[in-house]
Parts: sequence; C-alpha cells; structure tokens
Amino acid sequence: MVRFIMYKKLFHLVLFILISLSVRAQAAVILQYHHVSETLPAVTSINANTFTKHLSYLKKHDFNVIPLNELILALQQGQTLPEKTVAITFDDGYNNNYDEAAPILEKFGYPYTIFVNPKLIDQNQRYVMGWDKLKELSKKGALISNHTAQHDYLHIKLENETGAQWKTRIKQDILYSQQRIKEEIGQDYKYLAYPYGEFNNELQSLVTELGFIGIGQHSGAVSKNSNFSRLPRFPASGFYSKLDTLSTKLNSHAFNITKLTYIDSVTEQNPPKLTIEFKMDDFHKTQFACYVSSVGQADLTWINENTVEITSPKILNKGRSRFNCTAPSIKKPSSYYWFSQPWVLQ
Repeated sequence: MVRFIMYKKLFHLVLFILISLSVRAQAAVILQYHHVSETLPAVTSINANTFTKHLSYLKKHDFNVIPLNELILALQQGQTLPEKTVAITFDDGYNNNYDEAAPILEKFGYPYTIFVNPKLIDQNQRYVMGWDKLKELSKKGALISNHTAQHDYLHIKLENETGAQWKTRIKQDILYSQQRIKEEIGQDYKYLAYPYGEFNNELQSLVTELGFIGIGQHSGAVSKNSNFSRLPRFPASGFYSKLDTLSTKLNSHAFNITKLTYIDSVTEQNPPKLTIEFKMDDFHKTQFACYVSSVGQADLTWINENTVEITSPKILNKGRSRFNCTAPSIKKPSSYYWFSQPWVLQ
C-alpha cells in the first residue's frame, strides 16, 4: 500500500512537470514600440512614464526579458523557454529611442532590438538615429536589425513592374539594408520587420528564400510552431499601451496551429475568409472567439472537431484590418491563447 502511494505521488509529480513544460513552451511574447515621446503622434507613441510602468510590471512579475536572437533561436531549435519570456523591439530607430527609451531600458538592464532603415540613416534624416548612436547602443547590448532601406511597402509592385522585376528589386532592398547594418554595426541578424506590418504570400516566400525571419505587427504570442515568415508582435504604444489590457497579452500563449488556410493577407476577397486547423490540447472550442477590426464578433463555422472557418459578418473597409482570435487556457484559466490574422483589403 505504501509503495502504491509512493508510485501515485511520483506519477502526479511527473504529470505536473510535463504539463508545466507544455505550457512554458507556449509562453513567449514580442513587444513592439515606435516612439517614446510626449509630443509625437499618440497613435505610435508612449511617454517615458508609461514606458517605465511597462518595464516595472515586467520586473515586478518576474518576466524573463531576453534578446530577440535568443528567443528566436530557442523557438527554431524547439527548446522550452521559461514561462513569461518576452523580447522588446522598436521600429524605425527614432532619435527618442536613444534619448528617452535607452536610458530607461539600461536602468532595468533589459535587452532590446531596433529595426532601422539604412538608406534613411545614410541620407541623414534628422528624425532617425545616425550610425554613431546606433553603434553606441549596440555596444551596450542592443540588437540592430533590418526594416528595409527606406520603409517602403514591400508587397506593392510598381506600375508596369513584372513579378520577376518586383522580386529583384525587393531582394536588392533587403540585402542592401542587411549589408549596411553589417558594415556599420557589425551585426548580421537576419530578422526583417515588415514596414507597416504588411506582407503577402509572395513576400513571405522571398523572405524565407533569403534566409530571413519575417516579423509583423499583428498581435499574438509565438512558439516553436509559429510561421517564421510572419512572427507576430504585440504593439504596446498608443491605444495599446494600457497596462490592464497589455498585461493579458504579456501572459498569453500561442495556439498550436497545424494548418492555416487563406487566399492571401493582401487580398481583394471581401470579406476575407480564414480556416484554422488546431491541435486541440488546451482549450475548448466553445470558448474560442474571434473579433474583426471595427466590426465586432466574427462568424465561426466549425468544419470538424479541430478545424474552424472564420469570416466577417460585414464587408470590410479598404486598407488594414485584422481577425483577433482568443481562447482561455484549460491548464491556466487566467491566461489566453491569442492569434491574429492581418489583412490588407484592396
């Protein structure tokens, strides 16, 4: 009887460890910022006081803040990340990143990545950091990575441009930007943050062909099962800077998606349609819900036990839109699985 009780306790211990590891593997989040400023447009800005509160929250709640390269490498290798792992990123390399953000991050000892546009830097555009400031930050541990040469919409073809010509032009843009960063900073992380967060199937294929990781601006957690040509980040500026909602996102998990089907992220299909096939291991389909930007709740049709078709009940306005999908975790009911599908309606 004693031996049976001991085996039973051992079984429950092993089961607890396995469950903990399965949850931990899903718990990585990438944050995206632009400006840290009191005066620049509120939609892409966060003031220094609120930014400090964000970092204080991470510190107080024992988040594992690591460099982006360590997070991505761990995911690529299928490693288990510690629970509540976070990477911090900035887009565009504005001067206020140097003046306002960097001193606060240094105070907390947190690593971060800045995605820059080398042609704008070489043109001495006054609103972005020069190579001297970026070098200084890189020596203190910042990662400097690729945001294309001058922040163009990469997926848009020029007038009368063929597909082959578009591919050559975008390939040259990405590789030129990567080379300039390598020359000036000495870093060669093949991470590309899509300008405006926009990408289509052709662009994703090109980015993968070049050996890059593609990073968007659509919401969601990341895991080893994520699509590395469209990794999500949670925007944390402007309207999204509120800690009560950001804290939920910081504690989110990535759905285990086995198949994602849609025509294209940039599409004329309106309303667009998305089909997701899941590995249903930690959420109930009855609690799965999706919302459409500026519309409300999406229409869901469950094709079978683990596959759902999602569409908007209304025609969407032209331009950027999203489907945001969530479900509470069974093992950790206070946290949510989170997936976002970005759209550009033409």
